Amino acid sequence: MMPGESMARQDQSERRYPPVNHRLYSVLVGAIRLLVRLLTRLRVEGLENIPRQGPMIVVSNHLHHLDVPIMGTALPFHAFALAAEKYQKHLFFGTILRMASAIYIQRGEVDRQALRQASNVLEDGLVLAIAVEGTRSRSGALSEGKMGAAYLAARVDVPIVPVVTWGTENIIPAWFRLRRAEVTVRFGQPLRFPAGRARTAELEARTDEIMATLASLLPEAYRGVYSDHPLVQQKLAASLAGSASTSEHR
Repeated sequence: MMPGESMARQDQSERRYPPVNHRLYSVLVGAIRLLVRLLTRLRVEGLENIPRQGPMIVVSNHLHHLDVPIMGTALPFHAFALAAEKYQKHLFFGTILRMASAIYIQRGEVDRQALRQASNVLEDGLVLAIAVEGTRSRSGALSEGKMGAAYLAARVDVPIVPVVTWGTENIIPAWFRLRRAEVTVRFGQPLRFPAGRARTAELEARTDEIMATLASLLPEAYRGVYSDHPLVQQKLAASLAGSASTSEHR
């Protein structure tokens, strides 16, 4: 790590979490929304599932670099995103993440500074956004989830709101053909786990629950390593039964 990066890291660790310039963030969201309208046919589903206010953790899949900014414009409030530290110096995404007050985390190790800031966000009643896979999918579908979201939810006792995005991988190819790609953002019902200290096995089980929920919200082609997971099949069957029951009572 270079000396300048070390100092930046130290400055970040001294804050409870990055400050938010709400006026600047509103300008950023407005600009992204305009671009999204120009480049995509965006459909947002399940907004009724989002609690009216924090604290909460918004957990998502991560297919493409454009997932996070597009998902962020669908949220009705600001969310602090956990982002890989390598993007801090990125010309384009680094600028967006700074404007959005991202919390940078070092991959491949337990980053206690970042976890402390993330906990502080939740303890102050705010919203934290996490891509549960920990990185962008290389397969174009779900990869194995990490335990960070389950750990923070247990530590601070907050609900987890699942959200999936798909179609973003088609935006740039469609743009070259002078077409707008179809993109969908879908929010699911919140999950709640018991508060308090959890063992590794419990965190793994809760992470499976989170990932199965994300998979059940996605089209089959995007479910990846969770396509045949028993929890996914259970959730899909329950969703189908609920839809059938609703139709009968109309």
